[in-house]
Amino acid sequence: MAWEEKDNKLYRSFTFKDFGEAFSFMTHIALIAEKQDHHPTWTNTWNKVEIWLNTHDKGNIVTDKDRKLAAAIDKITGK
Repeated sequence: MAWEEKDNKLYRSFTFKDFGEAFSFMTHIALIAEKQDHHPTWTNTWNKVEIWLNTHDKGNIVTDKDRKLAAAIDKITGK
């Protein structure tokens, strides 16, 4: 599944083999997000991670900051 732009957000879900793999993925994203000073809205339920990206200080719209973080997340997954 690719990123979907809807309601002024980029959205994507990821499914992993178990909670540990999902949590590791989130930890990796957290480090990247902190470096970019751009933090996702996300949820995790066991092996599923859902992510929504938009830029709060620009009026909650999708900006290049969101696309840059989405691309970095895609690099982690290789998709």
